[in-house]
Amino acid sequence: MTRTPELIDVWYDSGAMPFAQWHYPFENTDLFDARHPADFICEGVDQTRGWFYSLHAISTFLFDRPAYRNLIVNELILDSRGQKMSKSKGNTVDPFAVIGKYGADTVRWYLVVTSPPWKPTLFDEEGLQEVQRKFFGTLVNTYAFFALYANIDGFTGSEQSVPRASRPEIDRWILSELHSLLGRYRELMDGYEVTRAARLVSAFTIDLLSNWYVRRNRRRFWKNEKGADKLSAYQTLSECLDGLTRMIAPFAPFLSEEIHRNLREGRGLAGAESVHLELLGEPDRSAIDPGLEAGMEKARLIVSLVRSIRNRKNLKVRQPLGRMIVPVGYPDERMMIERMKSVILDETNVKSIEFVGDDSGIVTKSIRPNFKTLGPKYGRSVQGVASAIRGFGAAEISALEAGNAVPVPVGAREVPVVLEDVEILRQEIEGWVVESDGGQTVALDTELTPELVSEGFAREFVNRIQNLRKDAGLRVTDRIAVAYSSGPRLTGALRQYTKYIQNETLAVELSDVPDGDGNSAEVDLNGEHCRISIKRIS
Repeated sequence: MTRTPELIDVWYDSGAMPFAQWHYPFENTDLFDARHPADFICEGVDQTRGWFYSLHAISTFLFDRPAYRNLIVNELILDSRGQKMSKSKGNTVDPFAVIGKYGADTVRWYLVVTSPPWKPTLFDEEGLQEVQRKFFGTLVNTYAFFALYANIDGFTGSEQSVPRASRPEIDRWILSELHSLLGRYRELMDGYEVTRAARLVSAFTIDLLSNWYVRRNRRRFWKNEKGADKLSAYQTLSECLDGLTRMIAPFAPFLSEEIHRNLREGRGLAGAESVHLELLGEPDRSAIDPGLEAGMEKARLIVSLVRSIRNRKNLKVRQPLGRMIVPVGYPDERMMIERMKSVILDETNVKSIEFVGDDSGIVTKSIRPNFKTLGPKYGRSVQGVASAIRGFGAAEISALEAGNAVPVPVGAREVPVVLEDVEILRQEIEGWVVESDGGQTVALDTELTPELVSEGFAREFVNRIQNLRKDAGLRVTDRIAVAYSSGPRLTGALRQYTKYIQNETLAVELSDVPDGDGNSAEVDLNGEHCRISIKRIS
C-alpha cells in the first residue's frame, strides 16, 4: 500500500474545498472572494465533527472568517416506527426502488414536508402515496384541466392581458393569495425554513387553487361564448400555475420543468428555456388585498360549517335548502359576509342568509360550574362560587364568552369567575341545526319544501347525465339529446327545470319519452326511479 503523496489528510482536503475548487490563490481570486463565505452548506448530522468543523477551522486559520453563514443539518431517516434502519433488522428501504415506483420528485417533496431536515424523519411509504395522490395528483390535474380547455379555445397566452382591476373578484382573490404566498415563501426560504415553505405551497395548491378556485370556476372555462370573463379565467389560472412551478422547482425539479415548458412553449410565452433559469420574482404588493382574503376565508369557514351540518343530517349538497342564520359580532363582520354572500349561497346551495347580533337567537344557553378548575382555586368556598354560577343569566354568559371575568361574592369578598371555570351548554332551537368552529356559528334550516325537493331532483338528474357523458367518452364540447322515463312526481320536477338541465348538460333535446338509442342507465334520484339515455348530436 502506497500513500498518495499529494494527500495531506482527508479532512483537510474536504475543509479546503471552498478555495481549492477555484485553484485559489493561483487564479480566480475575484471569483473566490465573491463566493466566500458560502451562504449555506447542507450535510448529515454525522459531519458535525468532520466537514462542518474542518471548513470553519481552515477558513479561520487562513482568512480569519467562517467558511459559511448558514447550515442545514440533515438528520437520520428512520423507519416508520422510529427505529434506525439496518440490514440486520430488515427495515431498510431501497431508494432506487422507491424512486422508480413514486418518482424522484415525490420522494424529495415527501422528505421536505414530512419534517424539517434537522429532525429525524420517520419514513412511511403510505406518506409517499399520500403526497403523490394529494399534492402531485392535484397539481397535475389542475394543469391538465387548464390545458384541455386552453387547447379547445385556442388560448395562446399572447392575448392582451385583462387588467387586474377589471377581473372578477374570484380572480383577484386567488391572485392576492398567490402573491401573499410568494411573499411568505421568500421569507421562509431566506430563513432556510424549507419545510414550512413547502407546506404553504401544498396548502395553496390543494385547498385554494384546486378545491376552491378551479372547482368554482369550471363553468367559465367550458361555457361556449368567449369574452373578457373567459380570457380572465385563463390568464389567472396560467399565472397561478406559472408562479407555482417556480416555487416548487427547488423541491420538485422534474415536474416543475415539464409544466413550465408546456406553459411557455405550448402557449408561446416569452421566458427562460428552463424553470431553473427563471427568477423567482417579487410579490406584487398591489395585487394583495388582505380584506378580500379575510372575507373569502370567512366564507370558506361558513361553507365548511354548513357542509358539516349536511353530513350530520345526511343532506346532500345537491339538495337546496331554504335559509341559514349567521351571528355577527360587529358591523365590519356583517359587511365582510355580505360581500361574500353569493359565494356562500352558491357553495352551500342555500337560498338566503339572515343575520343576528349574536348566537342567542339560534341557541338556548345554560351554564354550570366546572369543578376541575374551581376546586383547586377556591377550596372550601367552592360551593358558594358554584351556587353563584348557577344563577348566571344571559349577560354573565355573554361576558364570559367575550373573555371577561365575572365577579361573584364569597363571604365578605368578591372573586373572579372566568370562562375556564364554567361549562356553557347550548341547545338548538327547534327546526334548526347549529354548528360552531373557529369562533363562527351557523344555523341551518333543514326543512324541505316541495319546491326545494323538485330542485333537488333536477340537480341529481344533471349529475347522472354528466356521469353518463363521462362513461360514454364524450368530449366536453359534444351536444347531446336526453330522454328519460320516470314517475309523475319526478317527471313534473324535471319539466319544471328543463332549461336549467339543458344548460348544465349541453343537451339540445330533453324528452320524457323513452328512447332505446344511445347510452342508458337505471338510476335512483332521491328515492325516485328513473331511466336515462343520452346520445351525441352530430
